[in-house]
Amino acid sequence: MARRRRLPGDGATWALVLLAVGCLPVAFLAEGILARITGFAVAASITLTAALLNIWRFRRERAERAAMRQAAELATDDPALVFLTDSQGQILFENPAARDRFGPREGQPMSRALAGLIPNASAIAFRHETTLMRDRAARETVVTRRGTVKITAFRIGSGTLWRVDEAEDGAGRAPTSNGLPMMVVSRNDTILSMNDAMRRTLGERRKALSEVFETLPVQSGQRTRIRAAEDWTEVMVIELQAGDGRREIHVLPVDLLPMEDEIAARAFGALPVALVHIGAGGEILAANPRAQSLLNLHPGGEMVLSAVVEGLGRPINDWVEDVLAERIPSRPEMVQATLREDDCFVQITLGRIAGEGGPTLLGVLHDATALKSMEQQFVQSQKMQAIGELAGGVAHDFNNLLTAITGHCDLLMMRHDEGDPDYADLAQINQNANRAASLVGQLLAFSRKQTLRPEVVDLRDTMSDITHLLNRLIGEKVRLELDHDPHLLPIRADRRQMEQVIMNLIVNARDAMPDGGRVLVETRVARLREPLRRDQAEVPAGHYVTVRVSDEGTGIPPDQIGRIFEPFFTTKGTGKGTGLGLSMVYGIVKQSGGFIFADSEPGRGTDFTLYFPVYDRPKGQSPDSQPESSAPARPTDLSGDAVVLLVEDEASVRAFASRALRMRGFTVIEAENAEVALEKLADSDLEVDVFVTDVIMPGMDGPTWVREALKDRPDVRVVFVSGYAEDALERNGKDVPNSVFLAKPFTLSDLTATVQRQLH
Repeated sequence: MARRRRLPGDGATWALVLLAVGCLPVAFLAEGILARITGFAVAASITLTAALLNIWRFRRERAERAAMRQAAELATDDPALVFLTDSQGQILFENPAARDRFGPREGQPMSRALAGLIPNASAIAFRHETTLMRDRAARETVVTRRGTVKITAFRIGSGTLWRVDEAEDGAGRAPTSNGLPMMVVSRNDTILSMNDAMRRTLGERRKALSEVFETLPVQSGQRTRIRAAEDWTEVMVIELQAGDGRREIHVLPVDLLPMEDEIAARAFGALPVALVHIGAGGEILAANPRAQSLLNLHPGGEMVLSAVVEGLGRPINDWVEDVLAERIPSRPEMVQATLREDDCFVQITLGRIAGEGGPTLLGVLHDATALKSMEQQFVQSQKMQAIGELAGGVAHDFNNLLTAITGHCDLLMMRHDEGDPDYADLAQINQNANRAASLVGQLLAFSRKQTLRPEVVDLRDTMSDITHLLNRLIGEKVRLELDHDPHLLPIRADRRQMEQVIMNLIVNARDAMPDGGRVLVETRVARLREPLRRDQAEVPAGHYVTVRVSDEGTGIPPDQIGRIFEPFFTTKGTGKGTGLGLSMVYGIVKQSGGFIFADSEPGRGTDFTLYFPVYDRPKGQSPDSQPESSAPARPTDLSGDAVVLLVEDEASVRAFASRALRMRGFTVIEAENAEVALEKLADSDLEVDVFVTDVIMPGMDGPTWVREALKDRPDVRVVFVSGYAEDALERNGKDVPNSVFLAKPFTLSDLTATVQRQLH
């Protein structure tokens, strides 16, 4: 066949040559010696570049041709069928074995050559070509009526080397290494191929699993019945994944068991799945090579199943006895291999085998370590969600109690001056109630449900306010050093929560240095021109204030650093840590719109780096002005004769709030729930100026009844109070006009000031 001659080089090379040639007239027409020299230089540079590209391309093509020529020479004496195809999948070469088998195939697609060997050849060729786009090699074994065909493809330059190995026995039947009936099934249970043993067992070709098995779906390791050539036959099924959604299904006829049978024993050892033969007393009678590797068993030694696996939640021997007696169905169970040095979880399915010497069990094992890890992650996420919900509920009830305690304490302190003997006791009650409120705030921070009171914060001021406290906390052995950026920008955050974050991180650093050392706190302004991606988080591009807390302590092992923000996880010894500190830090930082990352090297210390967005001051606001705080302002004049409708289901909170408002001159109408409040408002002669209502109550919630009441009284102002986070109001009452939120626990002054501000 005549070959078309091709100029060396490609289109890009010839484009450069033509461009260089085009520059020559420009050089001749240019005026001035310097202009001509420049034109000739440009033309020469382009020509040289084109020449270099042409040389590079020529060398690359020569190397690829040499590699393919060498592969063709090596394949000449190969008894397997070998083909070489180009980048388009067209056959360039076939070895003598392939030519004798198919005749000349040059110029044809590879799928046409495979069509004479295997069914669905075009799909298999396409799978190999797709795999070679990302890998250097692709392999697949196909079971046909004549035998098994092993297809292997290797990438050579821009071409592909195909090696096709046919395996037949003397009679032209497929030699199965394990002597077991086997078929290949698609994702939708269509039978793609079956070996000769399966064909003899079934007596005819079947198209779908529903024509073979009595019940579907089939499960690996379980016993079922198949529709054989003459009658129903009981078998044990072993299923293997073959890739691309295909499955290999092997069946072990029960009449070939126990394992002493020659055919079954050969199949037992050759199957590519872990199998153990278990006696009636739980002893391991036999284990194939894959099971020995998976369970770390040593051939020849006497073993019982209970000494090899654990973690079932019940005695292993009881489970074996129940399966033998058929008291429980055979289903997969998850256990842990005890003889392995690493954590290895195994999914094991036991199938009962009836033999002459009594029933035994066949166990089918799968390495389920990755599955168990995913399960543990899911359980951990569920646990964190449940703990978060529990924390929110506990905090709500506790905030109601604290509101009543601090409120009635305020009422008592108003009736006692500082010289009174009881005043000091009342002050202690009030102080400890405030500490309890701070503890609830930490609990809500852990669940990320606390109500933040954001303000513009300069972290240098925050650090200076708590430096004296930090020096007392870390002790004499540890040295605290601060390094602030002189041009540090402000952030918007809850000052009290920021103090809690810094204190927790520094206390953790102290605990990591029992022999003393240095804790360094650095603040910087960072600009991210591109998003920062690490630890499954993405920090958007922009300006940030970073806080870095580093120590010289023992560090955190690599296998534990990914868990340090989990609740109740601690690297400290028993009784030395609750595992809640870093989880609270994580909750506060995330709720404040920030990010936190940890870096550690065992023996060299740990660094925590926090990113907070820089506060963008609104236009027209002076640098010294502060945005309006969410905390209520305290006007100087708190007197008034306005009417307040107080709706609170907690009797103690309602009693305190009612007395506090009446002491400030308000007329208070009380209601224990929303339904009673609406009944009172049904009186058209009743004038009300402010609704003070709890958000979450039995029956109708606060926002719902307020919306109903505002239909007839649109000018009434609203104060929502709640022991839950403010997002409970945002979900239900964000569209209520003229409303503000007051978080529990609140003091007498907080309540009266908020109501007064709503009136004015």
